[in-house]
Amino acid sequence: MNNSVSNTARLLGAGLRALLVLTLVTGVLYPLVVTGIAQGLFHDKANGSEIKADGRVVGSSLIGQAYNLPLKEGEETPAPDLKWFQGRPQNGLGTNSVNTQYQLILSGATNRSGDNEELVQWVKDAKAAVVKDNSTGTFKVKPSQVPADAVTSSGSGLDPDISPQYADLQVHRVAEKNGLSAAEVQKLVDEHTEGRTLGFMGEPRVNVLELNIALKELAAKN
Repeated sequence: MNNSVSNTARLLGAGLRALLVLTLVTGVLYPLVVTGIAQGLFHDKANGSEIKADGRVVGSSLIGQAYNLPLKEGEETPAPDLKWFQGRPQNGLGTNSVNTQYQLILSGATNRSGDNEELVQWVKDAKAAVVKDNSTGTFKVKPSQVPADAVTSSGSGLDPDISPQYADLQVHRVAEKNGLSAAEVQKLVDEHTEGRTLGFMGEPRVNVLELNIALKELAAKN
């Protein structure tokens, strides 16, 4: 009996030591090493790929933002503020009904099939709005010029980028709203157009937040 108790005590002691060692290694040392490497080699990415303007953080290069006018009484959704470049539609986003104390960023797609009547109508309405909003006295948008990303949301609903084609389509409207020339605004778009990753992955893209920050700086000079 004494031997059995002694063996049990030794096993418990060994198990406790193993638990403490593993807790120290995997729960303390490993996270500290990984965090240190991330901060040292990938500081920007480790901190959320923050974008700063006017000395403060205004967003992340990985998360899209809405550029809307204040919600008016009787409106269910705010109207877009047309002096800014607009991102992709965010039809997939839901509402925070769990914890209403905080305005949480929600992510999600519509999960509707391509022939879903509601989705088809959304696309038609979005295309009509893009044509109307981006047509000016000197520049008329044709429905055939509207790219797919202008009328469809991404899988996450938070895509921070738009295609160069959609950015180009907005140039005349943005220029007119900000008292700038179309050539000045087009130059901004060209400067903020990124090519395919490593030359072959993905598609050319324009980060909307970074473009709008540059637009604000340009408009302030005029």
